[in-house]
Amino acid sequence: MKNKTISTHTRADVTKAFPAATPIYQNSAFESQSDYFYSRLNNPNVAELEDAIRVLEDTDYGLATTTGMSAIQLTLSLLKPGQRILVNKHVYGCSFKLIQWYTEHYGLELVVTDLSLESIDEKLKEMDMVFFETPTNPFLFTIDIAKVSKHFKALKSTCLLVIDNTWATPLYQSPCSFGGDISLHSATKYISGHSDVMGGILLTNRKDLADELRSRRFYTGANLDPNSAWLLRRSLHTLDVRLERQAINTKRLVDYLETKNEVKKVYYPKVDGKQLTNYATLIFIDLDSNIIDNYGQFCSHLKLFSTGTGMACVTSMIAQPYTGSHASMDNCEKEDMGLDKSTIRLSFGMEDPEDLMNDLENAFQQMKGK
Repeated sequence: MKNKTISTHTRADVTKAFPAATPIYQNSAFESQSDYFYSRLNNPNVAELEDAIRVLEDTDYGLATTTGMSAIQLTLSLLKPGQRILVNKHVYGCSFKLIQWYTEHYGLELVVTDLSLESIDEKLKEMDMVFFETPTNPFLFTIDIAKVSKHFKALKSTCLLVIDNTWATPLYQSPCSFGGDISLHSATKYISGHSDVMGGILLTNRKDLADELRSRRFYTGANLDPNSAWLLRRSLHTLDVRLERQAINTKRLVDYLETKNEVKKVYYPKVDGKQLTNYATLIFIDLDSNIIDNYGQFCSHLKLFSTGTGMACVTSMIAQPYTGSHASMDNCEKEDMGLDKSTIRLSFGMEDPEDLMNDLENAFQQMKGK
C-alpha cells in the first residue's frame, strides 16, 4: 500500500483517551451505523447541549438552532395560512418584524395586544398561537403564563403558547411548567454570557412538537454547528455562578439608580418566587431630557459600559432600544408600545458593583450643566 494511502487513512486511537470534557465533534458526517449519521440531523455536541438545557429548565425535549431568530422562525412555521397569531405588544423589535413579515407573506392574521395587563381583553377571539416574552423587552413587564394559557386554551384547546424565556433564563423560569407549549431562548445572551457565540434553543414537553420542530430544523438547515454547541455547553457550566453574582450587582445598581435625579424611572421585573424565582443583569431606565439630548456624550464618559449590541454577558453594556434593538420598528409601532429615546437599557456584568456605580456617577456628574 502506498504511503499516501496509508497517510490518508491514519486516525488517532482514542479508545483510551477518556477526555475530561466532551471533545468538539467537528464532523459533517459519521459512519452509517452511527446514531448521529449527519450533523444536519444531529451531532454529539449539539445533543449534549440540548440535554443539559432541557434538564435545567425541567422539560422533556430540547432543540438547538443557529440563533434565537431561527428558533422563532421554526416555531412560526408550525402555522398554516389563514390561522391567527397573537403577539404581546412589548416584544423585541426583530421578533416583531419577523412575525409581521411572516404573517403578511404566508396569509396569517396578526393580532397585537397587551398581555401584561391585569385582565385579558375579553373581545379577543380564539387563536392558533400566542407569542410573548416575560419579562418583556422593553420595560420588563411580567406576564402570568398560567393565566394566559388557561384563557386561550379555553377558547381553542389546540392553541400553541410560545414564550420567549431568554431574559428569565432556564434557571429562573420554566414556562412549560405553567402551561406553555414551547419555551425558546436566544442562547447568544445569558447562556453564552461572553458575547462570543450565537445560538437558539427550543424546549417543550410535547413529543409531537419536538419531532415536528426537529424535522423542520433538518430540512431548513437551522441546526447549530458543533463548535458553537461546545462553547454554549461550556458556558452553561457557569450560568448559575454568573447569574448569582450578576443578580447581586443588579439589585445594588437598581438601588443606586433609584436615588438619582437624572433617572426618572427604573424598570425591574416582578419576582414572585413562583413563576419567576430571581432575576439578573438587564434593566431599563428613563433618563431626563438633558442626558438624552446628549446621549452620545454621556456614553463617552462611561469607561466600564460598552455600547455593543451584546447583552447579559460578563462585561457591562449600555444601549438605547429606540435606535438599537427596536430600530427595525417604525415610529408609530414604537410609540404604541410606549418606547421613546429616553428609555435606556443597562446590562450589568460581573465587575465590582462599586466600580460600576462610580462609573455611572462620574458620567452623571460630567453631564451636569450641559
